Amino acid sequence: MWRVKIECSAQDWGINSKAFKDIAAKYPSTLLSSKKMYGDDRRIMEYQIEDVSDADEFTEECLTIAGFTAVFESL
Repeated sequence: MWRVKIECSAQDWGINSKAFKDIAAKYPSTLLSSKKMYGDDRRIMEYQIEDVSDADEFTEECLTIAGFTAVFESL
């Protein structure tokens, strides 16, 4: 199992949330957490994905969205 962690600013979320949601819908995953940080409204989302190839592809696609960062790690 793999955890994919995605972060973005409030401004980038406002502009690109639909693109992110479209990407996330393509992969079989479980949302572990979604946080809107107090103060700067930054978004942090974590997903659990079973297949390492899916985790890698999901991460790579998230990185194509302006202002989004993403990494994955083993659970």
